[in-house]
Amino acid sequence: MHTCEPPTEVLEEWLASNGTVRGTYGHLLLEQQTPTDEDLIAALRPYFESAHLDAREHFHRQIAIDLHPDADAPGAHACYPGCLPSTARRGLFGEVMAGMMTEAFQTKFVGGHEWCVPIFLFREHADVEAYLWDLARDPARTRQIFGRFGSDFIGLSLNEAGEAVRFIAGEAKWRQRLTKSAVDSLMLGPWEEDEETGERARSGRGVWFEVNRDTPVPHGLRQLQRLLELRDPDGHQAAILSIDQAIILENAPPLPRTNLILIAGNGARDRKELNVLIGWEEAPEEYTAPHDLQVVELILTDGEQLIDGLYSSLWQDDE
Repeated sequence: MHTCEPPTEVLEEWLASNGTVRGTYGHLLLEQQTPTDEDLIAALRPYFESAHLDAREHFHRQIAIDLHPDADAPGAHACYPGCLPSTARRGLFGEVMAGMMTEAFQTKFVGGHEWCVPIFLFREHADVEAYLWDLARDPARTRQIFGRFGSDFIGLSLNEAGEAVRFIAGEAKWRQRLTKSAVDSLMLGPWEEDEETGERARSGRGVWFEVNRDTPVPHGLRQLQRLLELRDPDGHQAAILSIDQAIILENAPPLPRTNLILIAGNGARDRKELNVLIGWEEAPEEYTAPHDLQVVELILTDGEQLIDGLYSSLWQDDE
């Protein structure tokens, strides 16, 4: 289970936050204001280890290596998540940060709900398991990894009885350089050229398209429920039952939903302070889903240094 609280005081020192909420739309801009150092990495490490622990235990058991192997033990080079290709680690970073920002800055999110992320969905990534299996048996078998389908993370809002009364489904995207063109391609899809007129237009198959067409109850909520049944059936009994009722029972009202879009990366070289890439005044016109929307822009100055330093440090004290 994910049990680590976000390092709120460290985040407030590291990131300048500016947020607005307009009705059912919230926008939060987070800008790095202090450089990455060993103290920051050490402060973030427990949360990242907690977020990845379920998948680490699962994958190591599946590929038949020790959870904390010695440096010269068979398969020690294939430890999750540090052994993954850099592109995959950047994707994982965005997903963990989506959970961390949700828990740490929830008072600035649309709706003012209390959010928790009881467990991350990283074990539901079949290509990672296939990659680790091959790598553990042949260190030369490195390659890029296909992304995991579905929501990048799911968080819950629980009542006093422990029942789920709302969920938040997050899409997290990392880009090395957050230029306007990069974000437009991400959100609106790549350019396409009309064969007859030669005119170029966005394909319309970006993040907005995927979020708008998602089912009211995403598959990730079922995955979360199954993980709770597996890892903490007694502690989350009420949440498990309430999710089950929302998923299975005919004519049951669906759980209210909030959508989260988090984009993270290094700011453009000519970026000015407080500049945003997705408008904050009102929800983008491309967003047509009926659910509350929260956008988070995480603008870093040395993001790759942070990710590489962080993921290379995970569990190093234990191995």
